[in-house]
Amino acid sequence: MPAADVPPAADGSAPVPGPGRRPSRRTLLTAGGLTALAGGGAAAGLALRGLALRGGDQGGGDQGGGDQGGSTAVVPFHGAQQAGILTPRQRYVRLAAFDFGARTDRARASALLARWTAAAEHLVRGEAVPPNLEPPGSRAAETGALDGTAPARLTLTFGLGPNFFDRTGLTAARPAALAPLPQFSEDRLDPARSDGDLLVLIGADDAFVTAHVLRTVQRLAHGEAGLRWTMTGFTAADGRRNLMGQVDGTNNPDPVAALVTGPDAPAWLAGGSYVVIRRIRMLLDHWDALPPGHREQALGRRAADGAPLTGGTEHTPVDLAAARPDGVPVIAANAHVRLAAPASNHGATLVRRSWSYHDGLRGDGTPDAGLLFTAWQPDPRTGFVPVQRRLSQGDALSRYLVHETSALFAIPGGVRPGGYVAQALLEG
Repeated sequence: MPAADVPPAADGSAPVPGPGRRPSRRTLLTAGGLTALAGGGAAAGLALRGLALRGGDQGGGDQGGGDQGGSTAVVPFHGAQQAGILTPRQRYVRLAAFDFGARTDRARASALLARWTAAAEHLVRGEAVPPNLEPPGSRAAETGALDGTAPARLTLTFGLGPNFFDRTGLTAARPAALAPLPQFSEDRLDPARSDGDLLVLIGADDAFVTAHVLRTVQRLAHGEAGLRWTMTGFTAADGRRNLMGQVDGTNNPDPVAALVTGPDAPAWLAGGSYVVIRRIRMLLDHWDALPPGHREQALGRRAADGAPLTGGTEHTPVDLAAARPDGVPVIAANAHVRLAAPASNHGATLVRRSWSYHDGLRGDGTPDAGLLFTAWQPDPRTGFVPVQRRLSQGDALSRYLVHETSALFAIPGGVRPGGYVAQALLEG
């Protein structure tokens, strides 16, 4: 059903409407060897440019998704950060949260993370998981599921939810920044698809690889942790557009800004990050029915090239002070780019990395489609929370979005060879 038009904003701004076998050695050599793509520099193709929960429209740009380095490219698992934080965005993602079983304690949690870590070291190189890591009775290594595939820039990033610390007897070590997120006005959250004790974020340029790796991770958790929820996402081939037709990836902050640093950071978290995950359904039928000018006013950018309505090119800074001859602001008071800008949020920014999803139709016949949004930051209390609270106060774009799932995880720092994820926490 088309959305109805609405009158201008109170300050006279332009009207914004609302709705209602592992690859063979020969293959790798003929492809030029394994290209190391350790994360660093500007992150690629992060999030919807202009979509809700943005940290702002100012900062370093990003470079779009895509098969950077080719399907044989390997992202090293070990390093100062976990792969997947600074790594340019891959084409496909599997997000999965797990809950511990009734018998889990610190020792069992340590064994699980050590098992997952050892498996990840092989998987990112396009190798099958060694049989000794498999649960009793498993013969998965004999299926040849990875035969003929390549690493495809695979990354596995592991996170810890708030309840992880209670289940492992480490409640006192839970960071204050891992406090529950507040409820926002546009939230319509499904508890069964929110939260979780453990996060595994799987990114790759091959959808088959992400599916196989999720299955592997789930199998290796047998008897210790069960899958709570999983979500699957993708990008456009060129990484440029989202399902609303907007140009993606404009002016994202340098991903280094998402890292936890400083002398007060716990050793296990230094070099890590926090990530907020939101499944945001787009009301595409309403959005598609709007006049193009209304869609641009809701966002504050041109649909054709992503340039701000105040002029220039896609990466031209938005001039929030610009006004028409009659004094009316060019960027409406409730336009997304205004409310999401750092200037409107005491300098708060987020490193956004997102993927589209389309899960068919809902019971009412409308698309079950939208955005899997991940927001990375050193402290959600000074990053995600203030930005989202601001957006909750009348953001025009939010009228066409429904926030259906939410989760917050602490992402431990990187892993050295011979170690495992969160070892400093669990053995400290």
